[in-house]
Amino acid sequence: MTVRDNPEQSRYEITVDGQLAGFVVYRDGGDTLTMVHTEVDPEWEGQGVGSALVKEALDDVRARGLEIRPTCPFVAEYVKRHPEYGDLVSSAS
Repeated sequence: MTVRDNPEQSRYEITVDGQLAGFVVYRDGGDTLTMVHTEVDPEWEGQGVGSALVKEALDDVRARGLEIRPTCPFVAEYVKRHPEYGDLVSSAS
């Protein structure tokens, strides 16, 4: 599995064996990315692809010194279950 930021489409994408398996759409607000929607191809649901995607996206956000607004329920739930990412949530959320 490989995760990369695709800023042209405003999303993080995860590929499995070279095929797009899912993505997290965001709105770039400069210092804050609003995570608005997560989608995983039905072929990959239930196999941890969504969680791997969000984890790698959040790790990249941290490395870039940004914050998030998790309006996507999947991202919000991931952060709730993994409090080590709580510091990334913008206080303006």
